[in-house]
Amino acid sequence: MDIQPANKSIVEIVRATKIYPPDVVALEDITLSIPYGEMLFLTGMSGAGKTTLLKLICGIEHPDKGLVEVAGKDLNRIKGKEIPRLRLQIGMAYQDFKLLADRTVAQNISMAMEVAYHNIRTIKKRVIELLKKLRLEHKHDALAGRLSRGEQQRVAIARAVANSPTLILADEPTGNLDSKTTKLVMELFEECNKSGTTIIIATHDAEIYRGSSYRVLELHSGRFLLHEERTITTMNSMP
Repeated sequence: MDIQPANKSIVEIVRATKIYPPDVVALEDITLSIPYGEMLFLTGMSGAGKTTLLKLICGIEHPDKGLVEVAGKDLNRIKGKEIPRLRLQIGMAYQDFKLLADRTVAQNISMAMEVAYHNIRTIKKRVIELLKKLRLEHKHDALAGRLSRGEQQRVAIARAVANSPTLILADEPTGNLDSKTTKLVMELFEECNKSGTTIIIATHDAEIYRGSSYRVLELHSGRFLLHEERTITTMNSMP
């Protein structure tokens, strides 16, 4: 089941609240609409709710109140067999990477494509392509557990985009990277976005969107503090 644009928005969130036991309010009364093909930045201090919002969108967590829809599917009502099909179209770059330490870099990236039944030749070509873009081609056969944190982060990003998903969610994707490597990562995201992929990036690093015209939403204590509507431009407008 590929995600198809049945309407103009790939993500619709209406008055969503998420509370963790015993009484930690992670998100409160959040409403958000994200159209197909947008690149959106979520900002805010640690604990503001950025990661929780990404988890609601990919279905890892469910709201205690409110509605979360992805591609017209209510994630609280979606049937069990539809969940893995929907998630095939969502690439998630986790803040803690979630790589398999005893598998090689190539194997970690390949997994996203293997579950989508791509052929071996296509998978190998895509892995090599992504490693070159992220300057990791020399780590192709290295075990993920032996990489630096910055290298692991790039592998996690490559895995998230490998299957050319309709929606990419990235949680602090440049947190362990220097400025040159950050530029490589953002260029990769820009390339995916130009091909039509919707991208939501949670970050505390204002440098990756400063000077651009992408939409930026700021969370504070589980609520949107800043809601700027901006015209989408390319990352080339960034200094």
